[in-house]
Amino acid sequence: MSLTTRKQALDYHAHGRPGKIEVVSTKPCLTQIDLSLAYTPGVAEPCREIHEDPDKVYDYTARGNLVAVVTDGSAVLGLGDIGPLAGKPVMEGKAVLFKRFADIDVFDIELDTQDVDQIVDAVRAMAPTVAGINLEDISAPRCFEIERRLIEALDIPVFHDDQHGTALIAGAALLNAAELAGKRLEDLRIVVNGAGASAIACATYVIKLGADPAKILMCDSAGVIYKDRRERMNPYKKRFAADTEARTLAEAMVGADVFLGLSVGNVVTADMLCSMARDPIVLAMANPDPEIGYPLAVASRPDLIMATGRSDYPNQVNNVLGFPFVFRGALDVRATCINDEMKMAATRALAALAREPVPEDVAHAYGLTELKFGRGYFIPKPLDHRVLGRVASAVAEAAARTGVARRPLDPDAYRRSLEERRGSEQDLMNRIVSRAKSAKRRIVFPDGMDDRVLLAAAAIAREGIATPLLVGPARAVKARAEEHHLPLHQVEIIDPRVWPGLDRYAVELFEVLRDGDHDLGEMRKLASQPAWFAPLMVRLGEADGMVGVLPSKVRKTLEPVFRVVPLQPGVRRVCGMTMVFTSDGVLFLADTAINIEPDSEDLAEIALLAAAEVRRYGIEPVVALLSYSSF
Repeated sequence: MSLTTRKQALDYHAHGRPGKIEVVSTKPCLTQIDLSLAYTPGVAEPCREIHEDPDKVYDYTARGNLVAVVTDGSAVLGLGDIGPLAGKPVMEGKAVLFKRFADIDVFDIELDTQDVDQIVDAVRAMAPTVAGINLEDISAPRCFEIERRLIEALDIPVFHDDQHGTALIAGAALLNAAELAGKRLEDLRIVVNGAGASAIACATYVIKLGADPAKILMCDSAGVIYKDRRERMNPYKKRFAADTEARTLAEAMVGADVFLGLSVGNVVTADMLCSMARDPIVLAMANPDPEIGYPLAVASRPDLIMATGRSDYPNQVNNVLGFPFVFRGALDVRATCINDEMKMAATRALAALAREPVPEDVAHAYGLTELKFGRGYFIPKPLDHRVLGRVASAVAEAAARTGVARRPLDPDAYRRSLEERRGSEQDLMNRIVSRAKSAKRRIVFPDGMDDRVLLAAAAIAREGIATPLLVGPARAVKARAEEHHLPLHQVEIIDPRVWPGLDRYAVELFEVLRDGDHDLGEMRKLASQPAWFAPLMVRLGEADGMVGVLPSKVRKTLEPVFRVVPLQPGVRRVCGMTMVFTSDGVLFLADTAINIEPDSEDLAEIALLAAAEVRRYGIEPVVALLSYSSF
């Protein structure tokens, strides 16, 4: 990570309220009546109800939708043993993913101990607070013992995501990859590189899916784990000690059908890959660098079937496809645990989903015209809105089927409820991005020197959303971008002072303003100012839209826009509209920026214009007119 990118990441976490999460009240708490209901004396009533019937805790508190993400900071991402405080940003990030993908609330818990007994005791003591425990970034082999003891002690789901989350996603990828290769799971010769929590869990899981344990070779940094090996062994590795002459990773890979990489980057060479069997399956899941780079791998083996842990290559094995939806299904039926059948139900649901036709908006969200089951796509995309319904319902049904659900399940009604739970923000933003990508518009930014504009422009170009046009001194804009290590490929920089069409813009502006007190020379000077130049680009069809981002310049920006960009035929009033995402859905508020005291005709036109805009997003508008006194 470059220093500038590092600064961006630090600014992201520090800007405004530090961190990424907050606790928000779900009930009003403004008046004395509210306070008396939220706390004393009103709160005594649900306390009495729960005391008489403990299951009513789910009716009167947030417990049923609350998960604890617990770590000791001993194996954080690729950072290793950095401790509980340094691991907290990752746990907050996990909380964001739970909320974003499955609407699950999280308390992140960082424990200042690596003692197995103390961790188990601490989690057991806090268990009444939550409906599930997500163990995270705890080093092996302690994580196996901690999880086992907590599962035995608690009657709520306990799930170590580094093990099972990775395993169930990799399992789905392997099922589909084997189908593409025309091979049966039980016939596959599998090499697992890595012997930590994820690797051991993946190897164990593929055996449960049907792989032959006798055909699995596991390697660690010391080489192949073989029978009677004594160096760097533990009971968990010993289960995979094979009767083999192979001693190195290179030797193990000769003739192998599958490589499961859960280790470190760039340990597999092109020669190793070429030594594998026909149609080799490679799941190189080390992050940020796979065990073998994707470009090198596909160049070395044209018959390759490959997935990585990265989002910039096809077939990303990403835990976010698993844990939010597994917990969603488990919590909704109040499961006592997450058993193997529930995990396998999630795996098979993911594998089946990848074989279905992919909705156009999902493909467009990734800048693609289509996604079709094959070597370039055999595992669902994280932003596929169908994953929640398919995986959570499969998990819930498996829990009910295996007798660990404490709440009755109506499968059809539950699937419908999941569709309703799907975030309006996610759906709407996916539609907006999809439309933008397919439209291929040119968008001009008058504040081309602003850091936020540069970051946005680089992201817009990278994602293929539009072609950004940055207005400003070319040399200065490029220098600013270089400071931030921002690539400006597919970003156009336009310096109005040397723009070949500036004279034409000046003539146009002269005609628009019809200002007899100023000559063309003065119009040329005015047209070279970014605030006037950008709307002139829109007026003359050399840009499709304009984005002004600096709040301090709103009034300065609006006047040129109003005077230069014509209204649509039949429209007499410009108005502003703000989109607000709430827990109950999306709201469009108009007018929020321009018309301070509209009369009745203004209000009617604003309502009609806003309704027409809302329909463009595929939403049938319901209009309410509010006066100032309503607030």
